[in-house]
Amino acid sequence: MTYLSCVEVEPSVEPTAAVIWLHGLGSNGHDFEAILPELNLPLDAPVRFIFPHSPSLAVTINGGMVMPAWYDILEMGAGRKLNTEQLLDSAKRVTDLIEREMERGIDSERILVAGFSQGGAVAYHAALSFQHKLAGLLALSTYFPTSDIITISEANRHIPLEVMHGSYDPVVLPTMGEDAVSDLLVAGCKPNWRTYPMEHQVCMPQIRDISTWLQEILKL
Repeated sequence: MTYLSCVEVEPSVEPTAAVIWLHGLGSNGHDFEAILPELNLPLDAPVRFIFPHSPSLAVTINGGMVMPAWYDILEMGAGRKLNTEQLLDSAKRVTDLIEREMERGIDSERILVAGFSQGGAVAYHAALSFQHKLAGLLALSTYFPTSDIITISEANRHIPLEVMHGSYDPVVLPTMGEDAVSDLLVAGCKPNWRTYPMEHQVCMPQIRDISTWLQEILKL
């Protein structure tokens, strides 16, 4: 099987947990690798971090320019139009990575999926449709465009689900994040919604909250 190319950061001890973290449009797997030191996790935390690189696609909203993208975006705004088939394909490639971690000896309940912006939209679909229970889902400055077509697995309907968004985000509007939370609640999920006084980015208070959450979920 051909897997997505990834940046993999191995722990100093034998890994018993894994975090698969998806970047946003136009970025790559090195983007969130850079915040690992800021998480200040225990030095002996047995967590393998996996930062996949998306494929490169022509992106309509950027004049058809070819760039790293999980799917094509046809139109911006709250009613965003996108290539759903490409999103679903990306989600499948993420679930392939989850299954690879299981084959490497990591229990599914010790695998956490995270994603920022476009990566978060893919993470929503990949994690919530996966048939084995996961450790949790971290959705950053994102939205849930497949909420009306996804079949949420019973294994992951009630996993810890942290949703974080910038109050001043001009790219993925805060209302889009709120709509995702509403759809999750209707589906019986239990998302925790947090906002930060920022735009389409991450900030230090948020990174500290992510660190606390990861340590709680993975019992580090």
